[in-house]
Amino acid sequence: MKREVKIVNRYGLHARPAMMLVELANRYSSKIEVSNGQLTIDAKSIMSVMRLAAVQGTILTITADGKDAEDALASLEKLVQDGFGEMEPADDGPSI
Repeated sequence: MKREVKIVNRYGLHARPAMMLVELANRYSSKIEVSNGQLTIDAKSIMSVMRLAAVQGTILTITADGKDAEDALASLEKLVQDGFGEMEPADDGPSI
C-alpha cells in the first residue's frame, strides 16, 4: 500500500518533524518506507529520514507493508497533511 503526500509546513522535514515521523512509524509493525523520487529510505530511522532533505512542496511517497499498513499510512498521511503541527495561521491583515 502507498500514499503520496506533500510537505506543507514552511520549513519542511527538519529535525523535529523528522523525529515525529520516525516516532509515529515506529508505533507500527509494518515495514514503512518513504521516497522522494530519488531516494527510498526506512521511515523508522531518523538518519535515513533526514537524508530526504524534503523542503516545503516536496512530494513524498509513503509505502507500508504489513498487518497494520493501512492504519500506519493513514496516521502518517495525517501527520504530514497537518504540517507536523507547524502550520501558521493565515494572515488576514491587520486587526483593529
